[in-house]
Amino acid sequence: MMQRTTETVPIPGELRSPRAKLVYLYLSTHGAATITELQEGLRMKKLSLYSVLRTLRERGLVGRDAERYVLR
Repeated sequence: MMQRTTETVPIPGELRSPRAKLVYLYLSTHGAATITELQEGLRMKKLSLYSVLRTLRERGLVGRDAERYVLR
């Protein structure tokens, strides 16, 4: 029988927006993602994602590696 482990991903306390938390958690579990992958995975509009990602980048929580967004 295979044992399943679950890890709790700590969310930075300054993140209040549910959308920002979702994007942060998605990136923490997927490692990196393009805007299209985020859109499809989270079922969010690109306009909303760009706004959330801009805020996360301004706070130093997310960076860009070419077309992919990654946690810092």
